[in-house]
Order: sequence, then C-alpha cells, then structure tokens
Amino acid sequence: MDQLIVLLPLLGAIIAGFFGRLIGDRVSMLVTCGLLVLSAILSGFVFFDVGIQGNARTTELFTWIDSGSFEVSWALKVDTLTAVMLVVVTWVSSMVHIYSVGYMSHDNAKPRFFAYLSLFTFFMLMLVTADNFLQMFFGWEGVGLASYLLIGFWYERPSACAAAIKAFLVNRVGDVGFALGICGAFVLFGSAGFDEVFAAVPGMADAQFTAFGIEGHALTIICILLFIGAMGKSAQLGLHTWLPDAMEGPTPVSALIHAATMVTAGVFMVARLSPMFEFAPTALELVTYVGALTAFFAASVGLTQNDIKRVIAYSTCSQLGYMFFAIGVSAYSAAIYHLMTHAFFKALLFLGAGSVIHAMSDEQDMRKMGGTYKLIPMTYILMWIGTLSLLGIGIPGTVIGFSGFFSKDIVIEAAFADHSFHGNFAFIVGVSAAAMTAFYSCRLMFMTFHGKPRAPKEVMSHVHESPPVMLLPLIFLALGALFAGGAMYYLFVGSGMEAFWGESLKVLPENNTVEAAHHVPFWVKASPLVAGILGIGLAWYMYIASPDMPGKLAGALRPLYLFSFNKWYFDELYERVFVQPARLLGFGLWKGGDGAIIDGLGPDGIAATTKNLSRRASLLQSGYVYHYAFAMLIGVVFLVTWYILSQLG
Repeated sequence: MDQLIVLLPLLGAIIAGFFGRLIGDRVSMLVTCGLLVLSAILSGFVFFDVGIQGNARTTELFTWIDSGSFEVSWALKVDTLTAVMLVVVTWVSSMVHIYSVGYMSHDNAKPRFFAYLSLFTFFMLMLVTADNFLQMFFGWEGVGLASYLLIGFWYERPSACAAAIKAFLVNRVGDVGFALGICGAFVLFGSAGFDEVFAAVPGMADAQFTAFGIEGHALTIICILLFIGAMGKSAQLGLHTWLPDAMEGPTPVSALIHAATMVTAGVFMVARLSPMFEFAPTALELVTYVGALTAFFAASVGLTQNDIKRVIAYSTCSQLGYMFFAIGVSAYSAAIYHLMTHAFFKALLFLGAGSVIHAMSDEQDMRKMGGTYKLIPMTYILMWIGTLSLLGIGIPGTVIGFSGFFSKDIVIEAAFADHSFHGNFAFIVGVSAAAMTAFYSCRLMFMTFHGKPRAPKEVMSHVHESPPVMLLPLIFLALGALFAGGAMYYLFVGSGMEAFWGESLKVLPENNTVEAAHHVPFWVKASPLVAGILGIGLAWYMYIASPDMPGKLAGALRPLYLFSFNKWYFDELYERVFVQPARLLGFGLWKGGDGAIIDGLGPDGIAATTKNLSRRASLLQSGYVYHYAFAMLIGVVFLVTWYILSQLG
C-alpha cells in the first residue's frame, strides 16, 4: 500500500506526459486525477494504521548505492509524521487536480500540465517517505525541478520564464547549505540513514567540528547548514524572493506549491531531524528568530499588495514563519499541526482566488474588482471560510473555532511558554503579525467582493460562478478548514500527542513547550484573537466605512507605504549586490576572457590569420596570362641565380 501511494502519481505523470497526445486531453485528466484520488484514499488507510494504531514501519525496496562499506537502500519510512504528510499532500493535490480540470479547460497543453502536477506530487511523496538523507535529497531536488516546470508552464510569457529561473536559482542557494549539512552529518556519524544517525546523536552531543576554517559545536554547524536548505524551500527571510514571483504559474500551481508541497518541505525536514536539532540549541534559536522575522516581514508586505494572488502568497510566507518559530521553541507537533490546517485553508484561498480570476475574465488586480459577492455567492462564502480560518477566529478555552484558530494559537502560546528571550520575541512578533494578517486578509475580501464595481461593464456582465468541477474541491477544502483543526487537536497537540507521535518527533523533557502552552495565562490565549479583531475592524473602517482613507493614509505615510509596497526593497538590494556584479563579471569574462583571449588567440585568431594570408595570396590570382608569364620569368631568374651562386660557392 505504501508503495502504491508513492508510485501512482508517478504512473499518472508517465501516462499523461508520454502518451498524452495519443490518448487525448480527457483521458489524460481522468487518469491523473483518478490515480491521485486513489493515492489519497490509500493515504487515509495508512494514517489510521500508522497514526492511530501505531503500526509504524520501514519498507526496503532495493539497494540504491553499494560502494565499499557505504551502502544506502531505497526504503519507505512510514511513521506518524510521514502518515500526516501523506494525507496532506495527496488530499490537497487530488483536489487541485480535480479543480484544474475546470480551470485549465481552455488551455491547449492539458496533458503536459497534469503530468507536471502528478510529477510534483510524486517527488514530494518521495521526500516525506525518505529513510535517509540521500533519498530525501532526491525528492528535495525533484520538487525543485517540478516547481520550475510548473511556474514556467506558460513559457511563452517572459515573466513566467524569469520567475521559474528565479525560483530554481534561489532554491539552489539553499540547497548548497542542505548538501553541505548532509555531508557534515555523514562525516560526523558515518551513516546517511536516519535511524542510525538519530541513535548516535546523544553520544555526539558535545562533539566539535571544523567547517570553513571555523571550529565549533558539530551539531550546531550541521543543523544550521540543514536549516539554510529549509530557508530556501520554505521561503524564509533572505531566500524568500522567489515565492511571490511564483504566482506567474497557473493558479492551481500556486495552490499546490503554497499549501501542501514545496514550501512545506523545509518545515517537514526540520521536524524530521528533530532528534538532531534538540541537541543544537543555538541552531534552534536561529530558527526562531528567522521564523519570527519572516512572519512579520511577509505580513507587513501583504498590507499594500494589490494582486489577489500575491496577497495570499505573502500570507503563505508569513504562516511558514509561524511554523518555523514553533520549531525553534521545540514545538514540532504544533508546527506540523499548523502545517496541516494551513494546507486546507490556504489551498481553499488560492483556489477561491482562481475562481474569482476565472469569473473576472483573468483579472487579478483587486483595485479593478468589487461588488461581486452577489454574482459569485458560493465562491464568496468559501473564501470567507478560508479567511476566517487563516485569521484563527474562535473562542479561547473552548473547542469552538476554525481550524486555524487551534493551530495558530498553540504556536503562539508555545512561544510564550518557552520563557526565553527568543520565545518572547516570537510571541510578540506572532501577535503583531496576526493583527496585520487580519487586516490584509479582510482588505482582500472587501476590495474583491464589496463596494462598487470597479471593473469595466463588459467584464462585470460576464461575471459568473465557477462550474461544479471547480466548486466541489473548494467545498472539500472548506470542510477541512472548518473541522480539521478541532478534530485533530487531541492527537496533534492535546493529551494524546505523546502516544500519537511516538518516536517520529523527538523533544527533550525540558523543552516540552507544547505541554506548557496549555497552562499559559488566559490573556496569552486571547491575544491573537484580540489582535485579529482589531485588524478586522480597521480593515472594515478603511475599506467599507471610509473607502477614501487608504489613499490619504498612503499619501501621508508615503515612505512607509513604498517600503511595504516594494517588499522592503529586497529585490532591488539583490539586484545591486548580486545580479548586476554577476552580470558584469559574466559579460567581462565572456567578451574579455573567452572572446578576446581564448578565442582571439585560439581558434578565432588562427582562423583570422589564415583568412588574411589566403586573401593576400588570392591577389596573385588575377586571371591574366601575362601576369602568370611574368611570375614564371621571375621564378626562372630566381632559379638561375640560385644555381650560379651555388656553383661559384
């Protein structure tokens, strides 16, 4: 069953990718969607068997590498952490597949698109079932490849090609750190298998390591390198710049990347390696600070964006920051809990945005929307469900609330319960980001659905609800956004979490912040809700009660507005510091080094000299007989002169 879950999406990708033209669009879509749904159903059975009944297992398929004493098997490790990820990946991906049948109905390359989607899912499943570092790296790089193909799916658009290249290159920066971390782990432990490494970690808790000429705590150095890889995949501050540009791909791609696959890979990887990170407290502090700053940065940028998909993209970036600072305070189960609920409501928001774009004749600018809630009421209701789940609306101390209420609150409470400087920093930043999240999320809803229509009449006359094939996946995801958090609370972060997670997550007794989070003061539990209500109220006042206020405020605070609107100028900074110098260096080496020196003195120089000599020699070939007779006479004179001189000598 485990093998089928992983291999069915690959089979769908092969059929649609290689035989799509032969079998046609309809069959390609049917095959890929059907196989993904079957994989999702099987994942549900595996979750019950492994997560509920505790039948964790590792299935060895074959020996992958056997070189001397180094041997790596290709195996599927299915414990509770893997089972949760299998459900999240396959369920969300299957909904995206079904939704794409309607959304991509007018595209002329549907088999290729569905093949890429299934391939993306396969690589993510390979990543989460990995039994060792090398197998995880295979899935890691495969996810990067598939994201490049999907972001640049509309390759005739220069912006899509540029976004795909940017995503690929920025992720390669992080992947260098990940690869070095894997090498460091192998050098320190002599093995690439997770079980062997994790068993040896306590004995290496005080080991020293020299890397890049710096001697330090071995596990800290290795974990920081591994976290750099997670920063790239999960778009943390510094390596986040690819994520908003990824919106150039079709909307279903955005939903898949941002909800269940690529960006969650980094969170999963650090959670999987919790037995190592627990013995590297400095690395965990770094994870906390980076996650908290990412949550704040992305939320502040989302306040001023006008593209509906980019607002949701920065929301993803911010929520990933929550997950990482939860990991930084050792609340791994809370981070995976938020990852699970986030997958449902974020996929719902992205696919809901796609429904809006579909209704608005491919318009994505919220300033050109408005007044649509009566025309697309189902999409409107479903988008509000996703929004309220993102905001974490619920009643503290009860089981009443949206999914995001349970998961986001336990993350913030765990940060406070850590009782450390970095934990308190994450708590304050998390509450602040919650207020900003509420503001920009409701701003999106008010600008998109409320107020007077701002689109041209010909566009508004064609606004219509999406077909059932697009709405049914939204309804399924809405159910997850409504009930998944409350249903899974007991197992993920409640009193049943120790039995549920088993050995898949490692937390030292003194670091059990999730348990401590249940005993924080009530004001801590209420803080995110109060911040959210303030954000909602401010958004309502600025965009419903007084719609001229945003323009006035942007004018009065223009430097701050531009700072947020231009994404803290990270792209401009990177353009100056990295892109332009690299372009100048590359151009100089191309023209000056390769062109002038290597080619100039090498093949091009030899060819030019030969051509010049040949041109000069060709001047002797005039075609006149008397020229040739004269040349012969000169030759005879030369020979006679040479003969006479040689005789005299």
